[in-house]
Amino acid sequence: MSQMLERLQQEKIVAIFRFIEDQYADQAAQALLDGGISLMEITMNTDGATTMISRWREKFGDKAGIGAGTVLDLDMAKEAVAAGSQFLIAPNLDESVVDYGLKTGVPVWPGVMTPTEIVRAWKAGAELVKVFPMASLGLKYLTEIRAPLNNIPMLASGGVDLDNIAEYFKAGACGVGMGSKLVNMDWVRSGRYDLLTERARQFVEAASVK
Repeated sequence: MSQMLERLQQEKIVAIFRFIEDQYADQAAQALLDGGISLMEITMNTDGATTMISRWREKFGDKAGIGAGTVLDLDMAKEAVAAGSQFLIAPNLDESVVDYGLKTGVPVWPGVMTPTEIVRAWKAGAELVKVFPMASLGLKYLTEIRAPLNNIPMLASGGVDLDNIAEYFKAGACGVGMGSKLVNMDWVRSGRYDLLTERARQFVEAASVK
């Protein structure tokens, strides 16, 4: 088990930064750290993603775990790792990316939906799979696939909110990925980083409920 997976199992939440402008990025990330969320991914379809990843690695050090999201193929994976990504997350399964992660020691958490894809990713060497899109699949789906596949750690991405986050963990997720519900871009652009910090605290508290 990688250090990042251990961290995820302890902290339970990965914050997803998608399309955030560089001028707001550092303060937004600090706001989440202040609220208790330290695992963060910047999606590779965000302008300047690799620049932000490199800067955050230097700026936050061990306080944060910084990864790349929307890593669709091997070229993107190489760019992200060169920038300092500590983990790679994708909406899809590309076995060449998983293999690259194994060779470089950078955890790859590929996106899957069906039981066949989940097992395929696991056999390819993925230590964890991202079940996506959970907002459409629903919690019942997660509960059902966890029954026969309970030995494979699953990160649930999509549909998570304050009123249901605990249900995701009861259904068997070891962690959740959260974007706009956590990184509210209206708050970011208006400088209300205090609201980001408070929202982060609320989600951390909700995720810790047994």
